[in-house]
Amino acid sequence: MRRGAGLRDQRGTALVEFTWLGLLLLVPLVYVVLSVFEVQRGAYAVSAASRAAARAYSLAPTEADGRARAEAAVQVALADQGLDRQAFDLRIDCAPAGACLQPGSTITVRLDTRVDLPLLPDALGGNKPTFRLDSTQQVPYGTYLEDAGAR
Repeated sequence: MRRGAGLRDQRGTALVEFTWLGLLLLVPLVYVVLSVFEVQRGAYAVSAASRAAARAYSLAPTEADGRARAEAAVQVALADQGLDRQAFDLRIDCAPAGACLQPGSTITVRLDTRVDLPLLPDALGGNKPTFRLDSTQQVPYGTYLEDAGAR
């Protein structure tokens, strides 16, 4: 009787096993990398948007104009990073309270939004996983500037 007569030939199966194992490990790794890139892009966008909103608000002649300019600045900054259809929450506070555009006040802008993680279709449950992002920016309204209400 020949040795190994009942065994099948094993040549070539290592390549198949290596390919399947590589795919099984590579797909989750690619997903993690793409998700990290998406969150990083969103974090940069939110940081830039809050900075732009604070600056736009502080340079406005009135508080109503400041709010409109800040929201427009947020939309432009988010769109610049591809988050143009993203909902956001913009809060503007001043210290001392009620004195936003007066010399010596500090304007605080807080921006909250979220980033949808990529490559998950609605067929897997409808609710895409998201990552919440926020950024806070403070801008002092200069001590030696003219009071916006006096203009």
